Amino acid sequence: MPIAWTSRYALRTKDIKSSAIRELLKITQQPEVISFGGGLPANDIFPIERFMGACKAVLEQNAVMALQYGETEGYKPLRDMIARHITRYGIKAEAQNVLITTGSQQALDLIGKLLINSGDRVLVEAPTYLGALQAFNAYGAEYVSVPCDDDGLRTELLEAHLRFGPKFMYVLPNFQNPGGTTLPENRRRTLVSLANKYGIPVVEDDPYGQLRYEGEHLPPLVVLDRENVPHDGGYTLGNVIYLSTFSKTLAPGLRLGWIVAPAEVIAKLVQLKQGTDLHTSTFTQVIAYEVARGNFLDLHVKKIRDVYRERRDVMLEALAQYFPPEVK
Repeated sequence: MPIAWTSRYALRTKDIKSSAIRELLKITQQPEVISFGGGLPANDIFPIERFMGACKAVLEQNAVMALQYGETEGYKPLRDMIARHITRYGIKAEAQNVLITTGSQQALDLIGKLLINSGDRVLVEAPTYLGALQAFNAYGAEYVSVPCDDDGLRTELLEAHLRFGPKFMYVLPNFQNPGGTTLPENRRRTLVSLANKYGIPVVEDDPYGQLRYEGEHLPPLVVLDRENVPHDGGYTLGNVIYLSTFSKTLAPGLRLGWIVAPAEVIAKLVQLKQGTDLHTSTFTQVIAYEVARGNFLDLHVKKIRDVYRERRDVMLEALAQYFPPEVK
């Protein structure tokens, strides 16, 4: 007699549903569809030749290492490169503060595994990234939602919601998904100040921060946090865990993201990741490093900004011409 598998599922699976994002991606595979429903990079600007050269070079020069098991923390040269790269945005970190993950989606899952007990409240923007909700739901999270306006999270409403005692805040300050908003610096400072006042950690998710088409880069929450808490000249000892990814700058098929956090937090995340997948693909990490090194990533991001800015302008012109004035 066949087993009734549903009776064997763990209780935490009861409320887990399929990702709406993954369902949207099925539609985007249709060639006639131009989708505004997901953060898909443009296929035609993937640096394919650079990847081909990197694969050849790695397999000729470093194949044994690239095809072998690796450290859970991630490929050290790649972590060093990320730590150097983020300094241009004011984030002070070393390799010991960086954990490579299998996409930023795994980073969200590890954060949930680290911080959420069933029934814990997580403060989120309304609306917020569906992928984060799917990751946190698996650990029994409940939510405290703060409304957004055209400038993002309404920080004048934040303190009242913090009195509910959320375990942490999950925030996307730059080009928020799905709202598209960017949190102004004064609101960032208010958020960080309140997080410090109430002792609430902040998870800062920043997949799009490098893709600013115009204007000045705004300081990340993790940088503003350094003004409120002690630090030793290196990575802050304070309240913010920072997440980012190569999915929007190199290619989402790499499935490479990272977490930047105090060393003690990284050490615990490493233990949790070991039980999940031992480590992110060594080969993928080495290829990504080979592709990105030598200033290539900076040049490629500049190209992406230029191409996307032009396409954004064309889209706005089409909206003005073909859509009713209520659409923005």
